[in-house]
Amino acid sequence: MIALMIVMFYFLLIRPQKKQRKEQEARIAAMTKGDKVITIGGMHGIVHHISKETVTIKISEGVFVPYNKVAIATVETSGKGDKKIEDKAADSSDDSKDA
Repeated sequence: MIALMIVMFYFLLIRPQKKQRKEQEARIAAMTKGDKVITIGGMHGIVHHISKETVTIKISEGVFVPYNKVAIATVETSGKGDKKIEDKAADSSDDSKDA
């Protein structure tokens, strides 16, 4: 009975947390200059510079704050998602010109 409980805890608690931690580490490793980030303290900014252990975030014009990479809670990449939005906007504007 105890072994069954340990197995249940593993599949319900430990395994999902490990998966989330690996996904977060992958997002931080893939972070590039220009990505929008949110720190664990709630600070929103844009990545200005990345070094081995720190990230410099542009908070506003002329304000740059260094953070440890572990302090980054979420990363919104500025690459592929923006291109899809631009393509959709271009397609809809082309359709309106044809009509």
